[in-house]
Amino acid sequence: MKYTMSQSGAVTVIHLDGNLMGGPDATTLNGKLHELVDAGTKRVVLDLKGVEFINSSGLGLLIGGASLMKNAGGALKLANTSEKISALIKITRLGPIFDTYASVQEAVQSFKN
Repeated sequence: MKYTMSQSGAVTVIHLDGNLMGGPDATTLNGKLHELVDAGTKRVVLDLKGVEFINSSGLGLLIGGASLMKNAGGALKLANTSEKISALIKITRLGPIFDTYASVQEAVQSFKN
């Protein structure tokens, strides 16, 4: 899995590409989320447009990221979730943990509401 980052006002957008699973990639992304919090960034959108598959380790990473941002007084929101990923979130009953949006633009806008 690879990622790139962009900024939309006070919101950091992380664009993921590849499968979201455990291992070194997940460790790198988790480290980046911690760096963002340490730097005072509390509003993050994960763009999952390029993600086709998430395993339990990847789901754990998302849960940990959401918890990290919430504990810092912010939020982590998901954008562009595929039908597969949306179904996984629903089946695992994690819907209340994640705010999901159809696009990055909607997710970014939600921070202004």
